[in-house]
Amino acid sequence: MTPRTNGARDAIVVGAGLAGLAAALRLARSGASVTLVTKGVGGLQLSQGSLDVLGYAPERVSRPYDELPAFADANPGHPYGLLGPDAVRAAVDFVTGVAGSSLLAPGDGTNLQLPTAVGAVRPTAVAQPSMVAGQVIDGKKFVVVGLRRLKDFQASLVAANLARTVPPGGGGVEARHAWIDVEVRPGEHDTSGLNHARALDDPGFRERFARAVAGVVRDGETVLLPAVLGLDAPDAFPDLQSLIGHPVAEVPLPPPGVPGLRLFRALSAAARDTGVRFINGSPVVGLVTEAGRVSALVVGETGRRVELRGRAFVHAPGGFESGALAVDSYGRITETALGLPVTCEDASGLISEDFWGTDQALFRVGVAVDDAMRVLDADGAVVHPNLHAAGGVLAGASRWHEKSGEGIAAASGVRAAETILQEAR
Repeated sequence: MTPRTNGARDAIVVGAGLAGLAAALRLARSGASVTLVTKGVGGLQLSQGSLDVLGYAPERVSRPYDELPAFADANPGHPYGLLGPDAVRAAVDFVTGVAGSSLLAPGDGTNLQLPTAVGAVRPTAVAQPSMVAGQVIDGKKFVVVGLRRLKDFQASLVAANLARTVPPGGGGVEARHAWIDVEVRPGEHDTSGLNHARALDDPGFRERFARAVAGVVRDGETVLLPAVLGLDAPDAFPDLQSLIGHPVAEVPLPPPGVPGLRLFRALSAAARDTGVRFINGSPVVGLVTEAGRVSALVVGETGRRVELRGRAFVHAPGGFESGALAVDSYGRITETALGLPVTCEDASGLISEDFWGTDQALFRVGVAVDDAMRVLDADGAVVHPNLHAAGGVLAGASRWHEKSGEGIAAASGVRAAETILQEAR
């Protein structure tokens, strides 16, 4: 079947995660015509809705931007070595600015130490305002409030783990748990986090919910609640905190989670408002080249192949978690969408049996790029001068182990966009 051809755009971006959205936003805000194509919902909805830059190097990091030069020196081939700390910080500031201070609280360069869904402590550079009061520091008193109709949040587990946690600066915290039972929808006894969040967009429900929470709080305690405190209403969290009368913080739930969905919706809306065209549910299945340059991406769309023509391309499909990188039954590692070269094709010896305690070498495999985010082959030569890669598909990082995913995504997406803009002048 002969592919149908669309008109050429200044840039085609693949992927609706943070890297793809950052690239699309940076391009569109500079006047470029942009199409973003994605086969799924993007990785942001699986995230905790915060921006990790560098949490461990390998020890816990306090000031990530200050640590980046030494970290890059110790980890040659890491994306941060190509990007540099100034570019990383500028990209994170760019994303934070687009999202707005009601959604992402601008950081001061110091990692926040925030509770996880199981009561551990994780470092992150930028968090949503609804999370900031959850900082785990010496002397803090927490009450972890569980919702009887939300099964994904184990308040007793979170409290017990926090109570035995030593904060990064030393000392300890006090933590206990309590439960409330507020009917979200009539007759429904097992309500999703998303439905809780939608209900809390309603001022009337917020008042009932806040009264129930306030009834279990003691003086001097910070209230930890599951991350369901509103979805679309920007006043939901500040209103709840005012009604409860105590500091309040959200604790992320297992993915997919509401904070990640909030961030995805905000950045996607900003991209659309800037003129970015979205093509959803369409996997990229190949590319078309002319004279050594990419002229179009081929996407599968309801039984037909469509060519999306462009002058430049940003490939940000995610990594192993999205299926953009895969290991087959023979141990062969591939980039699945475009067949791009990867830094290692054989998974043998790259997976340690110590799954939790060891940095798995497999996850450092990916697509190699230069400092302009152009894809490189095994010999270090540029594959196509107008094809860039960004985000989780990049080689050299162990994003989960390092807590570096969003910093890499934002900075590589923005760098790819800026390269395209510079070359277009």
